[in-house]
Amino acid sequence: MSKILIRGAKVLGGEPQDVLIDGETIAEVGTGLSAEGATVVEADGQVLLPGLVDLHTHLREPGREDSETVLTGTRAAASGGYTSVFAMANTHPVADTAGVVEQVWRLGKESGYCDVQPIGAVTVGLEGKKLAELGAMHDSAAGVTVFSDDGKCVDDAVIMRRALEYVKAFGGVVAQHAQEPRLTEGAQMNEGIVSAELGLGGWPAVAEESIIARDVLLAEHVGSRVHICHLSTAGSVEIVRWAKSRGIDVTAEVTPHHLLLTDELVRSYNPVYKVNPPLRTEKDVLALREALADGTIDIVATDHAPHPHEDKDCEWAAAAMGMVGLETALSVVQQTMVETGLLDWAGVADRMSFAPARIGRATGHGRPVSAGEPANLTLVDPAYRGVVDPADFASRSRNTPYEGRELPGRVTHTFLRGRATVVDGKLA
Repeated sequence: MSKILIRGAKVLGGEPQDVLIDGETIAEVGTGLSAEGATVVEADGQVLLPGLVDLHTHLREPGREDSETVLTGTRAAASGGYTSVFAMANTHPVADTAGVVEQVWRLGKESGYCDVQPIGAVTVGLEGKKLAELGAMHDSAAGVTVFSDDGKCVDDAVIMRRALEYVKAFGGVVAQHAQEPRLTEGAQMNEGIVSAELGLGGWPAVAEESIIARDVLLAEHVGSRVHICHLSTAGSVEIVRWAKSRGIDVTAEVTPHHLLLTDELVRSYNPVYKVNPPLRTEKDVLALREALADGTIDIVATDHAPHPHEDKDCEWAAAAMGMVGLETALSVVQQTMVETGLLDWAGVADRMSFAPARIGRATGHGRPVSAGEPANLTLVDPAYRGVVDPADFASRSRNTPYEGRELPGRVTHTFLRGRATVVDGKLA
């Protein structure tokens, strides 16, 4: 592999520096580095970050290749600046055995656009009745460390306790989709003023908060790790903050759409805004931003949920829940967190690379931009402004809530172990 010199980039938003990549690693970081024998990337005014890591991606393969494949999903990830993604288990068949997780893992290796780490199901078939083969998935070639029934809540407290006890043996983590099913039967959107006015079934905040409260207590009792998926309410923030103050080993994520969008958008009845958990209120959005800034919420995760056109272009009640997010996540975080002064670029690197890599144990990712480290890097132009056009997406699906919206920032280059997967904003 040839040498690459990234010249004049603001490493983590700091002073401009040169970064020399030699093969798969960063050879040198400094000023005035020699460009002899190297391909030069002029990065004046751009910010260099460690490659982004997404702890919550739906790649749909096997079984729903009409929505996304591992190849198209990892192309979308690279376009968004990601070098590693964790693929959720709600595929067809469910990723609840060593055989299925190894299939996803191998497809990721074949794609070449970013590393794919499968997430194993907590229960067989996501049915919440019997623990899946957690140990076998961990011992497989895929080396699964994160387990989740995402899309469904592990609502049985005994099953959840057993899962926490099991993964403790090898340092794994259970990622919970916090949704009390009895409290959300027939729910279509956030429960509140807007749902009452629209006549849509309400999704109360307590359905999320009650599960989080139970699970942090279970994690404390067992002495195990629990991760809260797509936290969405101000009340959930307070519970996680309380749990951390007690020393409970809990981490939490927020999605970009919950940092920006509110339930007021549902007044359009456009199913592109239908998501699980639902868009909440402005009060919730502000609480989530503050919690991400102060570290109560550890990471940003996309919950990239692709759906084919026919599953979204229908009446609200029949539409599938979910939004694509890999290609817009960094831009939304720049708008909601950087441009509001809540985070600097070093904070973005922590919430979108260092911390998710640490939680998921993504080897070689979320590492400092320094000599000797793997050259997994993302170069972003923060001065760019552009209108989102889903026709430009690398993802197979187009269900974005940002179509026609102007967002800041653009990923110009992504490097996976020194190989450019994105060059000048286009897939290599």
